[in-house]
Amino acid sequence: MQSIIKRDNLEVPFDTGKIASCIDKAFEATGGYEGDGKRVSFELTLSVLKKLEEQFVDKPCTVENVQDLVETVLIEGGYTKVAKAYILYRQKRTAIREARSELMDAVAEIVRETNRENANVGNSPSAKVLQISEAASKSYYLNRVLPADERAAHIEGDIYIQDLSWYGKTLTCLQIPLGRLLKNGFSNGHGSIRSPRSIRSASALAAIILQSNQNDMHGGQSYAFFDRDMAPYVDLEYARQERILRENLEALGASANDEEILDLVDKNTRNETYQAMEAFIYNLNTMHSRAGAQVPFSSINIGTDTSRAGRMVTECFLRAYERGLGKGETPIFPNLIFKLKYGINFDEGDPNYDLFHLAMQVACKRLFPTFSFMDASFNSTFGDEEVGYMGCRTRVIANINGDAVTDGRGNLSFTTINLPRLGIRADKDIGLFYRLLDETMGKAINQLLTRYEFQKNLRANDFPFLMGQHLYLDSENLKPTDKIEPAVKNGTLSVGFIGLAECLVALTGSHHGENQGAQAQGISIVSYMRRICDEATKKHGVNVTLLATPAEQVAGKLVAIDAERYGIRKGVTDKKWYTNSFHVPVECKITATEKIETEGPYHIYCNAGHISYVELASAPGHNIEAYEKIIRAMAEADMGYGAVNFPLDICRDCGKQGLHTSETCTACGSDDISRVRRITGYLSTLDRFNDSKKAEEKCRLTHVE
Repeated sequence: MQSIIKRDNLEVPFDTGKIASCIDKAFEATGGYEGDGKRVSFELTLSVLKKLEEQFVDKPCTVENVQDLVETVLIEGGYTKVAKAYILYRQKRTAIREARSELMDAVAEIVRETNRENANVGNSPSAKVLQISEAASKSYYLNRVLPADERAAHIEGDIYIQDLSWYGKTLTCLQIPLGRLLKNGFSNGHGSIRSPRSIRSASALAAIILQSNQNDMHGGQSYAFFDRDMAPYVDLEYARQERILRENLEALGASANDEEILDLVDKNTRNETYQAMEAFIYNLNTMHSRAGAQVPFSSINIGTDTSRAGRMVTECFLRAYERGLGKGETPIFPNLIFKLKYGINFDEGDPNYDLFHLAMQVACKRLFPTFSFMDASFNSTFGDEEVGYMGCRTRVIANINGDAVTDGRGNLSFTTINLPRLGIRADKDIGLFYRLLDETMGKAINQLLTRYEFQKNLRANDFPFLMGQHLYLDSENLKPTDKIEPAVKNGTLSVGFIGLAECLVALTGSHHGENQGAQAQGISIVSYMRRICDEATKKHGVNVTLLATPAEQVAGKLVAIDAERYGIRKGVTDKKWYTNSFHVPVECKITATEKIETEGPYHIYCNAGHISYVELASAPGHNIEAYEKIIRAMAEADMGYGAVNFPLDICRDCGKQGLHTSETCTACGSDDISRVRRITGYLSTLDRFNDSKKAEEKCRLTHVE
């Protein structure tokens, strides 16, 4: 043997010593040689060489050929245990090589163009670097960290581990206690920041807090009580404006009555508050986090503070959002959520009813705000403790380990189960389906608990802002090197699900938007999953919750795996996407009322988060009465969170807004048109959707009466 062909097809000189080295390592793995090791190694090596000369005298020999013969010689020599160790070693090395190859392929694709798994990540150099690091991280966790059964379940598509690249490094999202941070001050690593003395300073710091915490986490950042938390700084602004005005009048030797002074103070304060809210919106659409790869995934909740200052915050924010960005573009962030509550803003005569109408006026133009319902049966049980929602549908309130509050808590991680696959495998056998569901829910919960073991043992100094500034509930006593379990035990581990509609088609022949039998089966399935989560909460002492998965990349990935494995099945695997969570399929012909009545019963079971949409053909303009009927119907259906969708196109050159059916602007002829659509609760431009979500968007039918 003069040469050998390596795995990269490169021909190199043959080295007998490498055969002996392989044999030595195999013996070392099983405790070493017994007796004269050198002699045994020499004899086995000679046997391999002899077989090589017999089999490859006139044809090329590869590294794999040599390793196959090493296995054969070990077995023939009676060294079965050693041969098994060598086989396992080869399998491990093969897996590492394949993972490395897959990683390099992924890197090559990212270098060419940033992937579109996240519709709010651009195509910048920093975005590419971030995604390359995420690809490497994902490969590491899959091939070096995950238990074999959990790895297989993810790769094969039984479950989908969300945000796998961040698996053991951080947590998902947080409802940030803004009021406390602004009152007490904080540090973002380069010195302390004192409590603000004006509304403009407060809004600037609120944006910085969102950005700072986004760098410690991989999911969304939210303020559950933005109006309430910003109100004290409007009051300070009132006092500041009155002081300045009286000082100026005194310096000028002028006079004015108190009514005139207070009217001017109110006008100046309102102007300052508006400018502060506008600046906050601008910051959240331009201020990048994660090494410049994207703006923070931000959400704010407003609408229920009835104080003079709180109302001003809400009104000014809504008016600034309605005005839009520099050329009138719709802001992508923050995800704006208006809380509705009887006695506060939902009925005529309520103190904030006018703000509800303003919120609907803005939503008819800008898609935001969405609406959360504080009087839903599962939200009202917490009394005065209002529930805050988040754009990624995170809902956090109940707590087995502490106070049932929203502020200072969030989701730790979530894993999605593939419901359509269970329906396919059950083949209309309901009993078998539930046995498969038990098994798959167990896989998902075990995986979440495995991940939690990593998360809870991280140290406070791994999160310089999140834990260092004590944002998380019960983190105030953590020292830098302390484990974070005392805080994160207040978080949630969520089991998500996708494709209830396709699952029902596989099980019953119809989905829940088509007949009541399928609807009853759908409610039975989702309520059963919730019971499993509740039982896991009691058993494991952590908050295990059920999430209506906000599917973006997973919607296309799982259906592709199932279509290849089970073939194309009508109504199940015949599209490029699985339908989000419990939603009625977007291509289903159904009225707005029917859709709301169908999806409403599922909200109560999805305690980790939920959202339902009604799709309109175009912006409803000033038809607030019709819009209000939709929102009230959602409340009557016991929904927790809802939105109204419509296509929103904006010319970047002239600012004309509306539905541009052609490739060019109907006003100026420009082809630079931003096509904004809602995706998984957030807004994004259509060009950033991945292929499966683009296909889904094209099939969205409108819901009319």
